[in-house]
Amino acid sequence: MQKEGNILEKRRKTRNTRHRQLIKDVLSRVYSHPTAVELYEMVKKEMPGISLSTVYRNLERLASDGMALRLDTGKGPARFDGRTNDHYHIRCIRCGRVDDVPIDVDTSMISKVRDVSGYTVLGCNTEFYGLCPLCRTEAK
Repeated sequence: MQKEGNILEKRRKTRNTRHRQLIKDVLSRVYSHPTAVELYEMVKKEMPGISLSTVYRNLERLASDGMALRLDTGKGPARFDGRTNDHYHIRCIRCGRVDDVPIDVDTSMISKVRDVSGYTVLGCNTEFYGLCPLCRTEAK
């Protein structure tokens, strides 16, 4: 167990480059849960010389270090979230849009899962899905 802790400690001490800091800052300012390409388009407005591969690499690093969430929606490319606190998401099954759901997380579920499984629960990923307001209107 000590060995794993040391690996995580080293990861957390990763040098924070200006590229990584800018990517993190831009990601924390948006609520659209952008893909890497969408975030790249936003970041290059502030740092025109940045490459798409730099954005991909730094997003993956931010996600592995717990400073961003990687959302694999099952449809299309992964999306990223700058808010790492426990919260729910809802995904449109038509266009792939992802939004936060502004309700409190049900922590009693985590206790129940722990009690019946014997696991130490480190987190959970609950995703709701449906049609976003725009797709719902277009479907009528």
